[in-house]
Amino acid sequence: MLDQNKSPATLIDIRSVSRSFPKGSGDDLLVLDKVDLTIRSGEIVGLLGRSGSGKSTLLRIIAGLIAPSSGAATCRGDAIQGPPNGVAMVFQSFALFPWLTVLQNVELGLEALGIDAAERRKRAIAAIDLIGLDGFESAYPKELSGGMRQRVGFARALVVHPDLLLMDEPFSALDVLTAETLRTDLIDLWIEGRLPIKSILMVTHNIEEAVLMCDRVLVFSSNPGRVAAEFKIDLAHPRNRLDPTFRQLVDNLYARMTQRAEPKTPASGGIPGTGVGMVIHHVSSNVLSGLIETLAAAPYSGHADLPVLASNLQLETDARKKLFAEHLLAYVPVMGLIRRVLDERPSHTAPTARFRNELEDYMSEDDADDTLRAIVSWGRYAELFAYDEQSETFSLENPG
Repeated sequence: MLDQNKSPATLIDIRSVSRSFPKGSGDDLLVLDKVDLTIRSGEIVGLLGRSGSGKSTLLRIIAGLIAPSSGAATCRGDAIQGPPNGVAMVFQSFALFPWLTVLQNVELGLEALGIDAAERRKRAIAAIDLIGLDGFESAYPKELSGGMRQRVGFARALVVHPDLLLMDEPFSALDVLTAETLRTDLIDLWIEGRLPIKSILMVTHNIEEAVLMCDRVLVFSSNPGRVAAEFKIDLAHPRNRLDPTFRQLVDNLYARMTQRAEPKTPASGGIPGTGVGMVIHHVSSNVLSGLIETLAAAPYSGHADLPVLASNLQLETDARKKLFAEHLLAYVPVMGLIRRVLDERPSHTAPTARFRNELEDYMSEDDADDTLRAIVSWGRYAELFAYDEQSETFSLENPG
């Protein structure tokens, strides 16, 4: 327990950290933009955000695996240049050596520190027992379940007695029940003071997981990654998911994560008050294109009663498609975005996730899925692009 008369020691201090990566076009992709973060002794901090928001990049900067492009990253006051002492990491993918036993995998970090064989074995066995793998010291990773392999990952990180434990979505590769068990076991050990660590920093995209485990949650926005908000979780452990306060925190975090960006000035020809974040509900492209063309033509010239139009929606297919495509590009911003990305990329392809992540910055996941379904249907009909259902990839059929 911390002395109430003393301020918790600062373990990590991140100030105005940005990180860019080069792209094939020669430009740089800004992944993190002027991020500030402080980790103090005695707390579990969560980095919450969508995939691609830069959370894992920030974790790797703190772990000393990559350097920031600008800004300052320090561990206990010293600049982070390579992996700092007292920081260990648990990965999403387990990252075990398949040719080593459980005991050998756990001992590996101690061997790198130059700890003698007897002490390595003693500490490794203690870590294995602590994390609930007693009796599996001689087993190989292939003989273990996913949950057990992740426990080995935890033991390997804890055996070096780090001040700070970094966790990069450590439960996301596990089934729901296994993840819940491991999550609960870890929190129990933390509450009981049995973990040989001072703080935890975890990356997650699971809102309930963040509220269940963390004392503070930083919400990241995307493209580029920035700290959009910070939430303090003042709930005693163990936490009850059905508690009204717990549910309210989850709802508040969800609302913040799906909050729309400030409206931007529409591009020429756009519709005021809309943008990429416009939710689109699916309507048949045949009906829409016929409606547009009929309404534009004589005798209506842009003005007609709907009952009258309903009886006159049969036009030539090619003309209908051309007009429909022109209007999609002019008045549906996300359609224009997809076509622009496909035109600019040398491969003329792009994964659905590229656009889903952007849409989810403006709307709920369900609305993003509905919008993409409509876009795929309309874009195919207008022959603006092709779409492969299996690989979830947009492409140009006839680039150039």
